[in-house]
Amino acid sequence: MRGRSPAEQVSILSERCVDVIAAGELERRLAQRPALRVKLGIDPSGPLLHLGHAVVLRKLREFQDLGHQAILVVGDFTARIGDPTGRPDSRKPREPAQIASDMASYAAQAALILDMDRAQVRYNGEWLGKLDFADVIRLSAKVTVARMLERDDFTKRHLAGVPIGLHEFMYPLAQAYDSLFLESDVELGGTEQLFNLLMGRRLQEEHAQAPQICMTLPILEGTDGIQRMGKSLDNYVALRDDAPSMFGKIMSLPDHLLERYWRLASGVTAARCDSVLADLAAQRLSPRDAKLALAQEIVSLYHGRDAGAAAAENFRKTVVRKEMPETIPEFSLGSGVDGAAITKVIVELGWAKSAREAQRLVQQGAVKIDGARCEDIRRTEASWIGKVIQKGNHQYARIGRRP
Repeated sequence: MRGRSPAEQVSILSERCVDVIAAGELERRLAQRPALRVKLGIDPSGPLLHLGHAVVLRKLREFQDLGHQAILVVGDFTARIGDPTGRPDSRKPREPAQIASDMASYAAQAALILDMDRAQVRYNGEWLGKLDFADVIRLSAKVTVARMLERDDFTKRHLAGVPIGLHEFMYPLAQAYDSLFLESDVELGGTEQLFNLLMGRRLQEEHAQAPQICMTLPILEGTDGIQRMGKSLDNYVALRDDAPSMFGKIMSLPDHLLERYWRLASGVTAARCDSVLADLAAQRLSPRDAKLALAQEIVSLYHGRDAGAAAAENFRKTVVRKEMPETIPEFSLGSGVDGAAITKVIVELGWAKSAREAQRLVQQGAVKIDGARCEDIRRTEASWIGKVIQKGNHQYARIGRRP
């Protein structure tokens, strides 16, 4: 996509954005400089990146493809504070060791979308960790409490009498300081991040830097169809999910999310999205077939076209035609589990975190043994070896002998 005029670039880069503050400034800056510094920050709140993160990561990749410098800021320092955005209460502070563990593979996961040869990965502990108390006082003097209370979530908590910690006011300032330190031209984020992005713009102006352009993208709902995608809500599709799991999660989406996922998560052109959605609206395409095509596109993005086609065929075989998949992974049970109740086997397979959760799966009819639904939470076998256990429509395990 290189060689585009500033106006063409603004048109391309504004696609799918909710806010562009300010598009005129962006075009002028593109005319002045061939390569802008474009920043995206992600705090490690868990070990996995998911399709919600991918919405903004793909926009960062568009900047890369137009010849701009991508800067991925991993918030190892800001994660200790915890982003208060959208929270009804304070986040608990996180321990550095847990943060380090969570962010260990972020760059490798981001590489599924970004060209890491043309990207910088920075950790904001590099500069925030070096500030002393005098620096923090000088920084906080730039913003009033009234300004902080303009944030919708802070306002709601203040009016409701819910405590707001002073450290929470520091989060937008810390994120803003990232922009000041990195001299970013553009910062990307979800719509909930607009206040923080504008804080960076203001801080840059206070220090005689050219203020960054702020670009926000929609927040992607999770597979429950209600709340934003998040690891804590267990409604996410991880970028590292294997192809069958990823395909199955997309197929579980409620129909009303089809347009959102086609536009924000499929990676196809706007013209292709428009065509699919027009066919769906005119009932030339059923919701299930639109979902099948969507799932294949998303799996292809992260696993390749062959894997996408194979996952689609596997779904048709196992779910539509109710056949067993050709390849079933084999698992060996731990000592004392062979001959135990099905709930213990499910926990051993990693399909449930507790016996209670495993019981719920059985009671909901989500578990099959050799193709037959298991309805008894006390079901046992003299030996589980050779049995095929199934959870839902997409997870299978053949029980093998212990080595």
